[in-house]
Amino acid sequence: MRIDVITIFPDMFRGVLDESMLRIAREKGKVEFHVTNLRDFASDRHRSVDGRPYGGGPGMIMMVEPVAKAVRAVEGSGAAFSDRLAADRPTRILLSPQGERFTQAVAAELASDEGGWLVLIAGHYEGYDERIRTILQPREISVGDYVLTGGELPAMVLIDAVVRLLPGVLGAADAHECESFGQGLLEYPQYTRPDEFEGRRVPEVLKSGDHKRIAEWRRAQAVKRTRERRPDLLG
Repeated sequence: MRIDVITIFPDMFRGVLDESMLRIAREKGKVEFHVTNLRDFASDRHRSVDGRPYGGGPGMIMMVEPVAKAVRAVEGSGAAFSDRLAADRPTRILLSPQGERFTQAVAAELASDEGGWLVLIAGHYEGYDERIRTILQPREISVGDYVLTGGELPAMVLIDAVVRLLPGVLGAADAHECESFGQGLLEYPQYTRPDEFEGRRVPEVLKSGDHKRIAEWRRAQAVKRTRERRPDLLG
């Protein structure tokens, strides 16, 4: 998979993409990352990418021209990769509070195209010129019902959630299926050493060696925790 990010703060991504599972995924050849500075596509000497909204109002709006130029340049530069990518044209994603809510199911959908190509547009300021939507026709995704300073953190969240689902990234092939939301439930309680701490012991069933009983206990605990904390997931 190839993932491009278009942002006015490219340095924000260096530490995130060079650490932990994302670094491992890149080193395994499962994904490649490219971060593009949107200001490189500004048309004035101030490298402006935002402007005041027509009709008045607070804040500044992301301009359509630099965004359109950046997306087309990124897609053009990536054309050489199309022979080894499943997609000739990338999936354009606009990180926006107005988009569909990002869920584990959406992450799995994007990860299912392991030979695919994502272009993430991380906006900033007060919003986007509407023509970014109508001309580029990106898929709009929101990481939650709250407002952030820009789309950089949502882009990082999306990247992490998608990449770890790519085949061969996690150590065990089915590791993600046991996690919260993997099967529509929150994850069951987990324990490790020591056996007892401050009077609280590890449940005996987990030390029994009886895999059937352990699986039943974990399933029951996952349902119980989901019912208590996220009953909406149970339908």
